[in-house]
Amino acid sequence: MAIRKITEFPEPVLAKVGEPITEFDESLAELCEDMFATMYDAEGVGLAAPQIGISKRLFVMDCEGLKLIAANPVIVSSEGVQSGHEGCLSVGKVPAVVERPMKARLKAQDVNGNWFEAEAEGYAARCFLHETDHCDGKLFIDRLPKLRREMVIRRFQKEKRWR
Repeated sequence: MAIRKITEFPEPVLAKVGEPITEFDESLAELCEDMFATMYDAEGVGLAAPQIGISKRLFVMDCEGLKLIAANPVIVSSEGVQSGHEGCLSVGKVPAVVERPMKARLKAQDVNGNWFEAEAEGYAARCFLHETDHCDGKLFIDRLPKLRREMVIRRFQKEKRWR
């Protein structure tokens, strides 16, 4: 298990749609272990492969008792509305209020390639949606109004200079 470097905005890999996972082997299992270790080290609840510089459709999460690996994730349904603070390890955890669906149903493959579906609501649904967005080349700041997005980016850049 290795802790990987987290890729930060505005790295191009974060804006690319990830390539599908096609090989479910030991190297994928090791990558997932590294992703969990990296996520826990950074005190996150989810981490997508693009966030460690790998343009693949893969994420891991451990949020509100729901721990999973999702390869080739797709949100198959969502409903309701929730509004809450959201941050991102690739944007220095600088938070902003984002509106998302209250419930989400995810279809993905596990580390062995088996398809599964999982449903979540509240914060865990937000995690499904946020991490699937990463696989689609989107950051949470892309969902913000222009002025709020610019404010988050400026704050992130300011905090980055002080690190």
